[in-house]
Amino acid sequence: MDGENKQADEVGEVVAGLAPEVAETATVVADTPAKPPKRKKKKPKASGIGSSRGIETMFRTSYRVHMDLSSLADTKANIMISINGIIISITLASVAPRIAVNPVLLWPTSVLVVGCLLALVYAVLAARPRVSRKSLTLEDIRENRANILFFGNFVNMSEEDFVEGMKDLMLDPDHLYTNMVRDLYGLGQVLKRKFEMLRVSYNIFMVALVVGVALFIWAFATEPGAASGLLQPLGGTGP
Repeated sequence: MDGENKQADEVGEVVAGLAPEVAETATVVADTPAKPPKRKKKKPKASGIGSSRGIETMFRTSYRVHMDLSSLADTKANIMISINGIIISITLASVAPRIAVNPVLLWPTSVLVVGCLLALVYAVLAARPRVSRKSLTLEDIRENRANILFFGNFVNMSEEDFVEGMKDLMLDPDHLYTNMVRDLYGLGQVLKRKFEMLRVSYNIFMVALVVGVALFIWAFATEPGAASGLLQPLGGTGP
């Protein structure tokens, strides 16, 4: 019993000795000002023209659309060339030799052949390649006065000047984007010309086909022998 009392007294003395130090530590902690919570810094918004990924997507989409439209225009032009060529060939081979026997076939044959020929010419103009012969120098590229991305512009440049101009272009993003925008504008101008020619070609073909067929019907109605004459061999005679 005395041993337990003695041990309890020793523990009490240790606790009493630590009390001032604990109180002093608590006072220091209480006097220390609390640090404000850290706030996440917001990244400043770029004041430029947009993110690089968005710009690349825009140019990639625009180029793909322009290439698809150019391919569509060439396909339509090839269709018009083929159809009009076939109509002209058949008309000249089968109908034209019989005009001397049936003069009434002159007008419908002429309208159909001339109209198809004009439509074919405009279709060929729409499909014909167009290359600019503008002379381009390295100074024009460095001064951002020309588009080096189009082959028609740099075809007359030397290889050294072209490589140097491309290096300068790749080092300046603003200059690069400007050239790409100019290239898209040039593609748009080419497409405009193609579709305008195709529109004229299709309109001429439609008018020539309608008027020619109407004149053929009129010719067959006024001269019943003209229709039967087309079915006979060129050197044959009627019944």
